[in-house]
Amino acid sequence: MRVSVLASLLLSLVAGTASAADTARSRLDAFSKGLTSVSASFEQQVSDASSGKTKTSRGTLSLKAPRQFRWDTTAPYKQLIVADGEKVWIYDPDLEQVTVRAQGTEEAHSPLTVLTDLSQLDRDFTTSEQGEHDGQVWLRLKSKDKEPQFEYADLGFDQAGLASMTFKDTFGNGTQIRFSSWQRNAKLAADQFTFTPPKGVDVVGDPTPAASAHPIKP
Repeated sequence: MRVSVLASLLLSLVAGTASAADTARSRLDAFSKGLTSVSASFEQQVSDASSGKTKTSRGTLSLKAPRQFRWDTTAPYKQLIVADGEKVWIYDPDLEQVTVRAQGTEEAHSPLTVLTDLSQLDRDFTTSEQGEHDGQVWLRLKSKDKEPQFEYADLGFDQAGLASMTFKDTFGNGTQIRFSSWQRNAKLAADQFTFTPPKGVDVVGDPTPAASAHPIKP
């Protein structure tokens, strides 16, 4: 299945308008204040450590505090990831398959709620400033988990906010994501964060109780 730990990482690392602060962490802190929702476009490049090949995909994302998100890959293939506050749904139209799992499992030791609960970021990760390069200031996150899903994740902020994110998984594969067209506190329809498996597709996992948008307080 064309999905990675990216789903549990990216869709909560969203940041936008930068403050006057000159550190990446200060910019993230400033953006998180008062955030309720955000949407953006993304371009993702995944580099395979063994083959050296790079794959590129594009799409859109939406995040609604504290635990709802939508990651919609539109090219060159289609894939939809929806977190409704209780479950995470991963739909691959080409495979005619839906995978569903408890959202708590997806969130374990991940920065999914970093925007609404920065104390969780400090509790589950160590952070370090990586200075400025490529026109951005960078913040590195490393999981405190004994068996982390990724080696590190770097957030890059330009003057407009979060411009990119790079991370390296435990197999040495690298991912780079570039963000654009941020809409802070966007009015997002509730049905963006619900999912019902289409008729005729295979469902892997337990789809009950029925998914609905019920935000869970941190």
